[in-house]
Amino acid sequence: MIATVPDRGSLAEHGIAVRGRIYRQPTTSLLYSHALAAGDARLAEGGALVVDTGSHTGRSPRDRFVVREPGSESRIWWGDVNVEISAEHFDGLRAKVSARLGEGDVYVVDAFAGADPEHRITVRVITESAWHALFAKTLFVDPTEDELAELEPQALVLHAPSVTAQPEEDGTRSETFICIHPSRTEVLIGGTGYAGEIKKSIFTVMNDRLPLEGVFPMHCSANLGPKDKVAIFFGLSGTGKTTLSADPERHLIGDDEHGWSDHGVFNLEGGCYAKAIRLSAEAEPQIYATTRTWGTVLENVVVDENGILDLDDDSKTENTRAAYKLEEIANALPEKRAGHPSAVVFLTADAFGILPPVARLTREQAMYWFLSGFTAKLAGTEIGVTEPQPTFSACFGAPFLPQPPAVYAHMLGEKLETHPHVNVWLVNTGWTGGPFGEGSRMPIKATRRLLNAALSGELDGVEYRVDEMFGLEVPVEVHGVETALLDPRSTWADPSAYDAKARELAQMFVDNFVRFPDVAPGVAAAGPRL
Repeated sequence: MIATVPDRGSLAEHGIAVRGRIYRQPTTSLLYSHALAAGDARLAEGGALVVDTGSHTGRSPRDRFVVREPGSESRIWWGDVNVEISAEHFDGLRAKVSARLGEGDVYVVDAFAGADPEHRITVRVITESAWHALFAKTLFVDPTEDELAELEPQALVLHAPSVTAQPEEDGTRSETFICIHPSRTEVLIGGTGYAGEIKKSIFTVMNDRLPLEGVFPMHCSANLGPKDKVAIFFGLSGTGKTTLSADPERHLIGDDEHGWSDHGVFNLEGGCYAKAIRLSAEAEPQIYATTRTWGTVLENVVVDENGILDLDDDSKTENTRAAYKLEEIANALPEKRAGHPSAVVFLTADAFGILPPVARLTREQAMYWFLSGFTAKLAGTEIGVTEPQPTFSACFGAPFLPQPPAVYAHMLGEKLETHPHVNVWLVNTGWTGGPFGEGSRMPIKATRRLLNAALSGELDGVEYRVDEMFGLEVPVEVHGVETALLDPRSTWADPSAYDAKARELAQMFVDNFVRFPDVAPGVAAAGPRL
């Protein structure tokens, strides 16, 4: 919106002496112009901005660090997820990032994380990259002009992809670093152009902050159906959170990050960050349309010299992405918040092909499956992941949990006790007819039909069978869905091979759950029966 030079405005309050221009709250048009002029982007037919994130086409979880400092160290879940870095090393990296940001032009984006005014923070992103500034404008919640005039940053992201760390000097593992200082609420990002690090760093900040306010932070999408019925969908990247929540018959609240307060559910973001690989105008019409829309940022999507997109081309990565404003979805809920959920859905991409496409969970099973967080990491979402890898990610979002999983599981349990009408469902969007490499991906039309049946109440009165090994209640028949699909064993060519793989998966659950020795006996007993 406004370009300032050092003598008319500065970033001295953040310790940055800028010699170039400071572009505060830049418009989308300005950011387009700068990104194109710098050669950092291409314009696609329809108006989307296409960018390349370089060697980092996914998150770098092993390069994520949390500062060990007195104000927060007692509550942090230290270990492989939250790797500690010293305050001295953080300050050293901050000096390097600040120096780089001071060398040329910078872009400053002020916005909110959280659509609920009672539980939001002001985020300031300072970046050397025009297209990353556009990403920040897109993914966070826009302030009004009046709010902007009085806005003071509560969280600061210093973003300089061109800065690389020296591991021996800076205490990092590689040249890449994503560092979070909990008490100062500062984030440093360098050595990676993958924009998802910006949004997930702030999500981590909110996952630390909201429990202190009595709000349950969730790695989930959410939508609003008839009679004001809210549904939330937990799941890791690639399990269908974005696709399944963008239902033309329901209003989209958000696609990835939410809080559940005493008043209901609210989005933490103002935009969506959808996987774009093989998007279909038939299966995902609204998301597909955003790839042809002004203001959308497309990461690592192949585009030819005429600006024509090829969403099926995975030559750069399977993890191609589209970042767009929530309002680009026609039936998005403008307020980005609604009441308490009537349904909680756990999405899992089962690469073994064992789990049913839908199952109803008891309260104890809900806690067990939430803590287990079983799914498959899909290709491209993290560096080094080239094919689906079965994994257990506590609370369906372990990479973003600064506090121990038990904190978030306890909050879920409290919500389910306070709202006993909530139905909890397990939905497998992974494989059927065999494991990855032999079977096929669950048909999305069948998944949508089963979800609609679950959320509408259609499944309340149907006949169920109980899976002998996993103890899940599975509907025997659902109108519009092939009956055999509801019985995974019947879809395998060799039932004995299914049985062997089911025992293998069940043992994985048992082995994983030893990490949670302090859960209630009923929860511990809600897992598979070997």
